Amino acid sequence: MKKTKLKNVLMALVMLTCSLASCIHAYADTNVQSMHVSPPYQRVVLVPGETYSDSLVVSNANDSTRSLEYELSIGSFSQAKDENSKDDYGTVDHISVSSYNQMMDWITLEKTGGTVKPNEKDIVNYTIKVPENAPAGGQYATIIVKDVTGKSASKDGNVVIDSTFQFASIIYADVAGETKMEGAILDNSVPSFLLNGPLEATSMVRNNGNVHTDAEYTLQVSPVFGGDDICTNEEKPDESLILPETERYHTQTCELPSVGIFHAKQIVKIFGETSIVERTVVICPLWLLFLLLFIVIALVIWIMMKVRGNKKRSTRSSD
Repeated sequence: MKKTKLKNVLMALVMLTCSLASCIHAYADTNVQSMHVSPPYQRVVLVPGETYSDSLVVSNANDSTRSLEYELSIGSFSQAKDENSKDDYGTVDHISVSSYNQMMDWITLEKTGGTVKPNEKDIVNYTIKVPENAPAGGQYATIIVKDVTGKSASKDGNVVIDSTFQFASIIYADVAGETKMEGAILDNSVPSFLLNGPLEATSMVRNNGNVHTDAEYTLQVSPVFGGDDICTNEEKPDESLILPETERYHTQTCELPSVGIFHAKQIVKIFGETSIVERTVVICPLWLLFLLLFIVIALVIWIMMKVRGNKKRSTRSSD
């Protein structure tokens, strides 16, 4: 009897769980939404006195079940250094204004927002009217797309529920004219000794110019006593975008065997500057270090005892 009751209770729980799962699934199906903005960034060349036209696409993903409402605005673009950052590249800043964000005032949007139905796209056109006296070099701005579908007010009008998501398409512009392309490699480091892997080669570069550029990083690691490269990106070096008058820290890694001696070479390039650092890298784990130390100490003690024994035998012989 008790077994029957227990079985009935378990069946009821299973049915309740399935029912709840179905409800949750049904609720989720009625609220699926996913906005995409493309392209995520654009690189353009601007000429003072001329007008540039382009567009971006706001799309409602294929699995969406409801229309999306969005708003558009123009923002700046720069890097905000935070306390955990080793360089000038922390969080992205769409608010601060500098001499490199003047393009914000040159952009005109076709509209300030819209609605995108499920599985559809909305094209947003914009123009950049470049002033005759526009400064040569880099200019940066963002077109911010805010998903305001979840924004609503309560019945009494006193409480506002604001559930929004924000995306941005970045515009990297080069304004024609007299530009300064100058960089410096402040640090290029490869360690010589490691207790364990991976190998981390680091560098710091600075863009002293007034245009953005891609710094280039190559790392090659091979066994000292011959053999194929363990790591190499010679054919496709790492790249990182460096904005004008900023510094950027970069790390390249290579997974290595737990013990061994290797040859490592890191090449860093920015504009016309090149830095090459080569190191012999020894990887010796702590347990092996202790073992070697033990062997050395044991060998020293053995030699000392051997010498002392020889001295004693020499003394007895002279007597």
